[in-house]
Amino acid sequence: MSYRTAAPVAPVTLDDVRGAQKMLSGVARVTAMEGSRHLSQLVGAPVHLKCENLQRTGSFKLRGAYVRIAGLLPEQRAAGVVAASAGNHAQGVALASSLLGVHATVFMPKGAPLPKISATRDYGAEVRLHGQVVDETLAAAQEYAERTGAVFIHPFDHPDVIAGQGTVGLEILEQCPEVRTVVVGIGGGGLAAGIAVAVKALRPDVRIVGVQAEGAAAYPPSLAAGRPVAVEHPSTMADGIKVGRPGDVPFGIVGDLVDEVRTVSEDELSTALLLCLERAKLVVEPAGASPVAALLSEPSAFAGPVVAVLSGGNVDPVLMQGVLRHGMAAQGRYLAVRLRLTDRPGALATLLGVLSVVDANVLDVSHVRTDPRLGLTEAEVELHLETKGPEHCVEVGRALREAGYPVIG
Repeated sequence: MSYRTAAPVAPVTLDDVRGAQKMLSGVARVTAMEGSRHLSQLVGAPVHLKCENLQRTGSFKLRGAYVRIAGLLPEQRAAGVVAASAGNHAQGVALASSLLGVHATVFMPKGAPLPKISATRDYGAEVRLHGQVVDETLAAAQEYAERTGAVFIHPFDHPDVIAGQGTVGLEILEQCPEVRTVVVGIGGGGLAAGIAVAVKALRPDVRIVGVQAEGAAAYPPSLAAGRPVAVEHPSTMADGIKVGRPGDVPFGIVGDLVDEVRTVSEDELSTALLLCLERAKLVVEPAGASPVAALLSEPSAFAGPVVAVLSGGNVDPVLMQGVLRHGMAAQGRYLAVRLRLTDRPGALATLLGVLSVVDANVLDVSHVRTDPRLGLTEAEVELHLETKGPEHCVEVGRALREAGYPVIG
């Protein structure tokens, strides 16, 4: 579905993006573009991965943060900057400020992953933990800006930030001049807007496809309404695109220049992250894997060559563990079953023998004997198994039933 509008002249131009590219020379990396044979086979055309997960600080956010802070007046720099973020924007602002000699205060939620808090401090920012959710953190940062005179650096809703992110689009055209489709994740819209400005100005025939997580998809209803509409209680594992309301500045650009906005499920995000790790050998966070999730969900919908932007790789190890397990389950490579057996010596060994015959790898066993639902001589066992795909899962279940084990979950 196309969402073109009769928007006024864009607040960000190709010249702005080119100016940002000059400003970022020697600061931001020109990130690699890697081909994906597996995705190319699925799509039926070349698919390339734009690896912003390999950018300094682990995401594209440095680009926009640096351009925004570099554009401040001397008296504004002297007052310092302040930002609110749970991760990627925090690190981008911290490093950009350090490089420019500007004091940065970054507010982060109390529950932010420890590696992201530590990295933000290591990049030179003063970190203040406030609130349980980003909205509370954002309010604290804005109050701090009003009280101290520090300049608030918005993660996506400013023309300078969008121009900085647009340099990704210039690099895409330089690295893959034959590109026909660019797929990019959308949260507030800064990255998608910047890429669209750059690409459409030089190659208006290139199709730009934005991707949102189903549980935090504010753009489809907003574009349909013609104005930013907030989604209450956005929910997704992809915290990098977990934004409840589009930014005012990027919204107009996205509506005018982005050809389509798709949504992907949590299962599709998990599967895409697992694919990036296994097939491309790239560590990508769920938000960064969202373009790959869109390609997996409907490969025939994308004309190639395709460039999928992997926007970031800052994934918390604890989240990574859960997401990988979720992705394996979605692919039929991880199976959890509960069953009952007679509580006698050797019963568990017999059960494991059945699983051995069908080549199911046991990852974990939970054995319960004291439960009012169980008979006097019964025990309940929960098994976590590594399997080889959906057909193997069916084979495992059939083997258990044929051996006389009542599977209850």
